[in-house]
Formats: sequence, C-alpha cells, structure tokens
Amino acid sequence: MISAQAWADAQLLWDFQRMHHTPRPCSVGIGLGSHDLGVADVTVGLYRRGMVPLMVFTGATSRTTRDRMPRGEAEHYRERALELGVPGAVVLVEPRARNTGENIRFSRDLLAERGVGVSSVLLVSKPYEERRAYATARKLWPEVEVVSASSSMTLAEYTDSIRDARLVLDMLVGAHQRLLIYPARGFMIEQDIPEAVGRAYGRLRDQGFTSRLIREG
Repeated sequence: MISAQAWADAQLLWDFQRMHHTPRPCSVGIGLGSHDLGVADVTVGLYRRGMVPLMVFTGATSRTTRDRMPRGEAEHYRERALELGVPGAVVLVEPRARNTGENIRFSRDLLAERGVGVSSVLLVSKPYEERRAYATARKLWPEVEVVSASSSMTLAEYTDSIRDARLVLDMLVGAHQRLLIYPARGFMIEQDIPEAVGRAYGRLRDQGFTSRLIREG
C-alpha cells in the first residue's frame, strides 16, 4: 500500500519533471523510445497540428521493452504512426539508441546524414522524463532550441494506464536521481532543484522506491 505522503511526494517529482513548455513549430519532432506508445501518439498529434514537418523515432530495446516491442522501440513507434495515418516519408527511424544520450546523439547524426537542417526540436518523452530529456539535449545539442512535450496525463491517469503504481514511483525516483548525478558525468546540464522536491525525492528513496536507481560513484 502506497501512503498518502508517498503519493504527495510523487506528485512533487511529477510536477517538477514537467517543463511546462508550450508546443510551437520546430524543425523536427523526436520521439524518445520507451515502453510507452503514448510518446508516438503525442508526436503524431504534434505533426497533425503542423508543429513539425518530420519526425524521428529513436530507440532499440531495454529490459522493460524487449518482450512487448521485439522489433525495437523506434520501429514499433513508426508502426504506430503509420497506423494513425502518418505518411511513411515523414517518419525516420533510429534503431540503435539504448539511453537518452544516445537517443539525442544518434538522432542528431541521422538528421545530419539526411541533410536536414535543424534549428529547433520538439522533444517528446514520457511525462516524468521531460526534464531529464531536456537537460540531456541541451548538453549534447546546444546549438538547437529544445521544446519539451509529452502526454497531458495527470500522475493518477498515467499510473492507471501503466497499472503498476510502484513501478511509476520507482521510475520517478530514478529519473530524479539522474538529474542529480549526470551533470557531473557530462551527460546533461545542471539545473536548480527546489528544496521541497529534493526532500520528496529523499523520502521516496528512503521508503524503498529504488528499483530504477543507478549505482553512484
């Protein structure tokens, strides 16, 4: 049973991870691969609104996706976009990336190889990884403007869709940990973290929501 305090702390992390950017027309939309096909849906929605003329889906597989997406995250995203009526000509697939840094670098390189000029990117991720994705892109692709986007689901709605509340809280804690330790490793820019958010993270970590933490040091 997850306590009311844990849910309140999770809500703080959820709200902080959202960048609250307003989508605007950009050179390309990049959908970051994951277990969540909703990322593809959001990217397609932005295309239909005229926000991007081209989209890149990026991602290989991970321990959470190899069974449900055996052909690779990016390929399953592409198939979803085609099912939704998007022309194949506006969908590029980057099938090798296995982490957020590779998502950014490999997508950047693919677009350069295709001769696509990029001055701005609509970066589409899971809701609780907007800030992590943004910070990574700003570090690895500093010459482009990055606009974050994700599903508008609330924390409760997202948890219901995943059907595993503990996993969602574990993922929130893991995403926040990376904001703390990755800047020193050169993986992302550093960002100011409000004290209340830091305390919420510490409480959730100490309560054992730790399956997505990585070893420090």
